[in-house]
Amino acid sequence: MKTRFTLLLIFLFSVHAFAQEILVNGTVVSAEDNIPVPGVSVIVKGTSRGVSTDFDGNYSIKVQSGEVLEFSFLGFKPQSVTILTQTTVNISLEPDIASLDEVVVIGYGQMKSKDLTSAITTIKAEELATVPTGSAMQAMQGKVPGLQIVSNGSPGQGPTIRVRGIGSYLGGASNPLFVVDGMFFNNIDFLNTSDIASISVLKDASASAIYGVRAANGVVLIETKSGGFNKKAEITYDGYSGYQVAQNVLKVANAEQFTTLALESGSAPDAQFILNAMQRYGRSRVNPNIPDVNTDWYDKIIRLGLIQSHSIGVTGGADNVKYSVGANYFGQEGILKMKNEYDRFNLRSKIEFKANDWLKIGANTVLSNATRYDGENSAWRTAYFAVPIMPVLDPNLLNDPNVFPKNYANAQDLGYRGGQNPFPLMDLSENRTKIRNVLANFYAEISLIPEKLTFKTAYNHNFESLESRNVDLPYFIGNNFKRDDATLRKSNTTISNQIWDNTLTYNQIFDKHDVTVLAGASFRDESFQSIGATGLNFPLTGDEAYYLDQAQTIVESSVGDGGSREYGLSYFGRVSYSYDDKYILYGTFRADGVRKYIEKWGYFPTVGLGWVVSQEGFMKENGVLSFLKLRGSWGKLGNDKVPSQSGAITSSVVTTALGDTLFSGLLTSSDFSALKWEVTEEINVGITARLLDDNLSIEADYYIRDTEDAVIPVERPLVPGVTLQNVGEIRNSGLEVSLNWSKRVSDDFSYNIGGNFSTLKNEVLNLSGQPHLDAGSAEFRQRSIVGEPIFAFFGREVDGIYQNNAEIQADPVAVANGLVPGDFRYKENGGDPDTIDDDDRVVLGSYLPTYSYGFSLGFNYKNFDFTLSGTGQGGNKILNRKRLEVIFTSDTNWDRDFAINRWHGEGTTNSYPSSAAVRKGWNQRLNDYYVEDGDYFRLQNITLGYTINKNRNNESMPQVRIFLTAEKPLTIFNYNGFNPEVSNGVDNQTYPVPAIYTMGVNIKI
Repeated sequence: MKTRFTLLLIFLFSVHAFAQEILVNGTVVSAEDNIPVPGVSVIVKGTSRGVSTDFDGNYSIKVQSGEVLEFSFLGFKPQSVTILTQTTVNISLEPDIASLDEVVVIGYGQMKSKDLTSAITTIKAEELATVPTGSAMQAMQGKVPGLQIVSNGSPGQGPTIRVRGIGSYLGGASNPLFVVDGMFFNNIDFLNTSDIASISVLKDASASAIYGVRAANGVVLIETKSGGFNKKAEITYDGYSGYQVAQNVLKVANAEQFTTLALESGSAPDAQFILNAMQRYGRSRVNPNIPDVNTDWYDKIIRLGLIQSHSIGVTGGADNVKYSVGANYFGQEGILKMKNEYDRFNLRSKIEFKANDWLKIGANTVLSNATRYDGENSAWRTAYFAVPIMPVLDPNLLNDPNVFPKNYANAQDLGYRGGQNPFPLMDLSENRTKIRNVLANFYAEISLIPEKLTFKTAYNHNFESLESRNVDLPYFIGNNFKRDDATLRKSNTTISNQIWDNTLTYNQIFDKHDVTVLAGASFRDESFQSIGATGLNFPLTGDEAYYLDQAQTIVESSVGDGGSREYGLSYFGRVSYSYDDKYILYGTFRADGVRKYIEKWGYFPTVGLGWVVSQEGFMKENGVLSFLKLRGSWGKLGNDKVPSQSGAITSSVVTTALGDTLFSGLLTSSDFSALKWEVTEEINVGITARLLDDNLSIEADYYIRDTEDAVIPVERPLVPGVTLQNVGEIRNSGLEVSLNWSKRVSDDFSYNIGGNFSTLKNEVLNLSGQPHLDAGSAEFRQRSIVGEPIFAFFGREVDGIYQNNAEIQADPVAVANGLVPGDFRYKENGGDPDTIDDDDRVVLGSYLPTYSYGFSLGFNYKNFDFTLSGTGQGGNKILNRKRLEVIFTSDTNWDRDFAINRWHGEGTTNSYPSSAAVRKGWNQRLNDYYVEDGDYFRLQNITLGYTINKNRNNESMPQVRIFLTAEKPLTIFNYNGFNPEVSNGVDNQTYPVPAIYTMGVNIKI
């Protein structure tokens, strides 16, 4: 009996030992960079027991010997480990490229990327963080195919954004919609880039349609950073400081070149002006035939500009709450040497609270307070034209009692017609705008049926205040170079946009079916008010006198007080259905109601289909493709950015004599525009693929986007003038391809290479029988013609330069127009070989690029990281209006390219006219000499970083990353200007886009 009892005890002890709980600890890191991964789900397989890793990637869990721990996290391949006796299990998760974007933010919800049928590109915060800029959209340049971003170098001014071309004839009607945490905006320049978690560009109608009438030109969807439930508080600091440097500074003719041009022109006054300069300022010691002054005006007005940004944030959460709060200061000096700068201070908070099992409430707020001093943009134009034989300050005027406030040099003292000195405008002008934005978003989410039916109500309010003050102080340098009055222009504008959204979302998964249905209603209230006036001659004692009540005179005609208010009501629905993760159906329908048009309601459907080919049996274990999806979509969208219907019907009595009798009649005319919806219809087909062990990803789309019922001006029959009518049609079509390769070579080294390419064909399809529509002045004509791009440059084609008198005599056109060698020879396109006139004009190109591209590469080696990106475009044209403005005056300077390459004798050039020719009307017609190629290639960003305590091995020390960044350090182009980025293609006084060099640090505690 004793022996049996002993054996029983041994058996029970053995069972207990086998089944005893083991406390397992460990750390989970990313295999790509060894950085701890917080929030990893650690579950005991087959049970509901589990924990999540903390901020440092650590976890602790009790398991029984023989159980299996499963580690999973979005964007990484899951791993499983069987626990026997080990108490420490450290895990290195491999990235799962095929699922990195598994969840994509879409309108009023999220979707798995494998279920998307639309063209959506998402850029994460990590890709934006390396760009030193005050505009988040500037950081997107070159990263998204089909997204054109035209940079603006002026502090506080955002870039021009276009998604898949231009679909409206009216200016401003082709801008995309920006949605920040559910709130609608026309731009997001007030946002701090480091506060953004992701930016998604919804490019096709199927993706954008859920947002209705403001989304016809694409949607840019921004999600700000959030905290996490049960997440240890993380404190971060991100900051950088550096300088902006003007690059590719346009070279203009120096004193010697300018003198040569003036003497070659054959103009006696120009030759006399040179003598006047030598008499006033002396002769050069190097060359006594030119004046002693040699001013590089661009060098004089340009400076280095400081740029800096400092952000601090705290994110985290507990069982029932998650939060993210932060503050940012951004400061940027302009490179124009005057009061030209931008400062912005932001505060943000984002909090979500689980009130109980069925209710979540949340609030997001952003407070932005900015002050922008705009440069005097005319300074760029004035510096281009200013003659180099004149100094900034004239010593001859130093003691002149009639000159104030400084002895600025005056070109009129040399005989020229204009003053030509940009410094009086720069020194005595101040253009200040105070910009305040308040974004408030409050929501409640109710789980009516757990994990199936959810109701969400959200109220969004954006309030923006613009306080503008422009001060122009008087000066006197000469009778025609002066500003008599001190002028103060002030205006206050307030903008209030409110949106109330209510949505009901149902999700059901049964067998192989996955269905999500969304139904919603939205009410919006948009209003603005503005008041302004101009005062003259106030005390010149500084800021304290810059008030209208100090002015001697209020300009009555300048007083304005106006505003508007617009309401909109919308109903929308969406169905997303997936069968067996293979076959996808996606559809939306939206009804939008406004009071702007004769049609109060617009109805806009979309549908999308997807086929995950890689899930089919014949694709299993093919060894190459791990994921392949074919997708297509069709949709219609209304555009309410075109103006509302307006105008009037007028009548007048007309009396005329017929024989000896007077007859009276009623003449009625109308300029009333009875407008309806401008509708965009789009077809998109594409593929999404992952292959070669998920190292290579491919996205490709082809689209055709037609703007039907486009609002265009139409001439009224029998009555002068035009009305706006919905009778035009504009098409944009193109191909977009994006490829990305990522490879982890070893524990210490990984790299990635990516690129994208897109094409764009913009074409006018219908003008309601009109031969064309003209834009711009007669001298700078842009014309829209059926079969050609919208707003194409329209002028004469140059067929060379007349080289000698024999060529002149052999050409009846040259003889008839009194031409000489050095003049342009134009192509005859009008049918009469003996005449060159306006009938010979042709389309010279469009400012819209026909193709664009971007690329990136990067690597991580131990604690070092390196990224390089670039972008470029081609096929677009730029009207160099600065050159063509010779039609207004002929006594200014010229760019150095012309000075060097001008025609100055037979055989010297067959492209450039002579210095005498550019002063003749024949050569001052808009032609393809003045319309130049806008192609460019740019190194967009180079960043090198080093991380201290990268793997957080020392828990008592913060993780610190130090980095150096060069933004836009190299741009290669042939256009004769500062840069080839001109938003509307007409370069008159474009603010240069500088290169930016910074040093920064990221700290995580």
